[in-house]
Parts: sequence; structure tokens; C-alpha cells
Amino acid sequence: MARALGIVGVALAGLALTAGGAMAVVVAVFARTVVTPPRVRKDDVAILGTESIIVAGEREPVRAVVLRATADTVLDGRYGLWFSGENGHARVGEILARGEATVTRRLLKRDFGELGTAVAGRWSGWYYLGPWEFDLPFENVTIPTALGPAPAWWVPASGDSSRWVIQVHGRAVRRQECLRAVPVFHEAGMHSLLVSYRNDGEAPESRDGRYGLGDTEWQDVAAAMRFARENGATEIVLMGWSMGGAIVMQAALRAEDRGLISGVVLESPAVDWSDILHFHGNGYGFPAAVNGAVISTIGSPWGRAITGLEQAIDFPRLDIAARAEILELPILLMHSIDDGYVPINGSRALADARPDIVTFEEFTTARHTKLWNYDPERWNGAIRRWLSARA
Repeated sequence: MARALGIVGVALAGLALTAGGAMAVVVAVFARTVVTPPRVRKDDVAILGTESIIVAGEREPVRAVVLRATADTVLDGRYGLWFSGENGHARVGEILARGEATVTRRLLKRDFGELGTAVAGRWSGWYYLGPWEFDLPFENVTIPTALGPAPAWWVPASGDSSRWVIQVHGRAVRRQECLRAVPVFHEAGMHSLLVSYRNDGEAPESRDGRYGLGDTEWQDVAAAMRFARENGATEIVLMGWSMGGAIVMQAALRAEDRGLISGVVLESPAVDWSDILHFHGNGYGFPAAVNGAVISTIGSPWGRAITGLEQAIDFPRLDIAARAEILELPILLMHSIDDGYVPINGSRALADARPDIVTFEEFTTARHTKLWNYDPERWNGAIRRWLSARA
């Protein structure tokens, strides 16, 4: 215990020199939060009630849910709504009415839970809950990883095919995030493998139980690529959502089977973590020096005593825009200007650096990882055209 406290003391001393004593604790908390998987997600959308509404052109009243208006809840499209923690889930559609601080949306389906008594929920792009909703064959499979078996969903192609897509979800979410892309890849004659990875709440935990922001999780995607190869894959497309984008780019550069990869699809990706952390720090009102100290803490060996990381994270290695000259694979990149969580700067820098291999679809109104929800026709069309060009 004394030795451990001494290590932490040295780390805090180094942090105090970096950020200034008054902000050392703030930097430590921020840095630790970035790499610690959250176990509980907060219900942050007020649910004000349900009601029946007469809609022009419809013979029967339609069911609707009234929500507090937020940047996400006022977007057009179809979305999921978790409520009462994880105890309820519903799906909502078009906006039927807008108030000064409220929005009323069509209630498409209540999957489970008592929405009528719920007071708070969580807005979600997870419109689907499982592959069983597509009326397609699927299997629950396990991927042998270095840490143990990791669960995955496999949705096979309709006919003989050796083309696979491996989908990787983002930070603090699970495989359900990727379900929206299953139909368009199935239409293209591809097997879909939706994977889990270390510390995501489904796959085995690493020894430190911390996110590597892509710097460690890529190994589990490499294991999924090996699984695909052993089951007949001769061509693999990697698709990453948010932090999953950082993960698949590391797999594309470092995996043993990277020669099988024919291209990469990135949805609202984490291209430059330094830029992302500065963005969030600015949102908290922190000065640039503090944001820089957070990055130094996560990326330095002395910071491991604070973050709990087994290994410091290599931020330059994760900055794909800065390393764009080493890229060779074609990339479909989709990002929204108003993302709100992962700023679009990194995606723009990557697209500008390699217009020869990057197809950039810049959305103007879609928020983070909700591009399909907001404009499924454009989103699916972009993937169809890109796949067609690759074929």
C-alpha cells in the first residue's frame, strides 16, 4: 500500500507541475473518466407524457410521446428511446408538434417497459435491438480473443459469398449500434459480423479494465478478422462507429490479416483524439493548458497511476489524419457538422489529406452516429455506391 501511494504521489506531483496544483485534481478526474468504461448511462431526456393525437390524413388517432426539446430530440427521423434506466425501450418517429421547450413525436412501438409512467429517458440511434428484427438468418457466435471468448452476431449472406463486413461499435455502447448497417451490406451480398471488444460490457475485460481508445481494442478486431478468414472470408470491409473508427483504423494498419481488407467505412469516427479531448475540455470551460495536461496524463507512463491504464496511450499513433500518407485502403467517411460529441475537424483533415482514397459524405444535420436515423436514403445510398465502386 505504501509503495502504491508513493507511485500515485509521484504521478500527482508530475501532474501538478504540468497543470498547476489548483487544477491537478480536475485533470486527474477528466483523464480517468476518458479511459474508464461507464457502467451506468444517465437518463437525460425529460419524458413529459404520452397522448393520442389526430393527424391530418389518418383515420385513427396516433399515439405520441411528449419530450423536452433537445438538440437530439428535435431531429427528423426514427430513433430509439430508452427509459427508466434499462427497463424500457420504445421507438419514435416523425415530429407531430413543437412547443417552446417541448417536442411531440409519433410513438412507433413500445418494445417493453411502462412508458406512461416514465419521467426520464435516453435518446438513442439504436433503432434496432437485435438481428432477429430483419427476418434474416443469424447466429450468436464467439470470437476467440487473447482475453477469452467475445460474443458476436453473424448475419450470413443469402448465397455463396466470401465477402464480409466486420462492424465495430463506439465508446460506451454495444453491438446494437451497428445493426442499422446490416440490411445494406446484406443487400450487397456480404456476411455481417457485429463484434464486441474488451471492456465494452460484453467481451472479456483487460487486466486494467480501461479503454485504449483504439490502441488496444484493435487486437479483438484482428481476432474477428481471423475468425472471418477461417470461415471462408477472402475480402473484408471494416466499419467503425465513433471510437470504433479509431479501432478499425488501427486494425487496418496493424492486424496480421490486414491484407484481406478491401476498404474501410467510418461513421462519425474518432480520427484525432487530441482534438476530441480539447473539444470536450473547451465544453467544460477548461483552458487549453488543462486539456493538454489531460492528454499528457493519458499518454505518459507516469500518468498510469492516475488513469489506471496498464500502458500509456500513443496519441500520435491514433492520429490517422496526421499519418494519412501511410494509408492505402479506400475509405468511405461519413460525418455531420453538428456532431456534438466527436468534432468533424479530424474527418475533414483526413479527407483533405487523401482525396485520392477518401470518399467524404459531409452531413449538415444529423448529430453523432445518427446519420442513418436522420437520412437513411442518403446514408444507405453512399454505402451502396461505395461498395459498387469497390466491386
